[in-house]
Amino acid sequence: MESGKREEAGPSASVREEQKQENEEGFDYEEAGFDEIDQENKRAFENFNPGPLLPLKEQIEKDKEDESLRRWKEKLLGCLESDLNGQMEPEVKFQSIGILSSDFGELNSPLPITEDQSRRVLFSLREGSDYRLKLTFTVLHNIVSGLAYTNTVWKSGLQVDQSKGMLGTFAPQREPYVHTLEEETTPSGVLARGTYTAKLKFEDDDKRCHMEVDYSFEIQKRS
Repeated sequence: MESGKREEAGPSASVREEQKQENEEGFDYEEAGFDEIDQENKRAFENFNPGPLLPLKEQIEKDKEDESLRRWKEKLLGCLESDLNGQMEPEVKFQSIGILSSDFGELNSPLPITEDQSRRVLFSLREGSDYRLKLTFTVLHNIVSGLAYTNTVWKSGLQVDQSKGMLGTFAPQREPYVHTLEEETTPSGVLARGTYTAKLKFEDDDKRCHMEVDYSFEIQKRS
């Protein structure tokens, strides 16, 4: 990004050419909610190939003769060797999903959500209000790398929004993690009001799906 003469950060020539072709075909990046940088990051994220997964117990036992290093690993990983069972794949268990909003403070619902609950309105927000989703989860057995989410929203059977984000990499530990997603703002206007359905999906770098949850919410008129 810096080479003698200072230049603005931006996508590569090949990416710009692809975007130019897509724009000529009528694709509107601004309307879709993506800019050029988003597109380049999205391609890099989808093409990422993680290294081989090793059991956490094996990773710790590599340096078992080094007591200080072993203790450092146990502290870093948030677990004790006695908790490890040699299981290769990490397991993420989600305990609750919450909504934080200035409209009502905080509401939390235990997970998983049953099929009957998914049809009922989980929460209601006023138009033009800011809110955040809050997740509580635990990680078991091994490190989960690149845990990411996709939240897709429909209204009257039509997809109206999709957001993606990275939660991060988490080591197994006894205490649950609490993670708050990025702040979003509900749309405003007559057409924005009503009931929405949504699907929240969590995958890691290995495309391992740890949870899918369907839920419904409502946008009400601001009084």
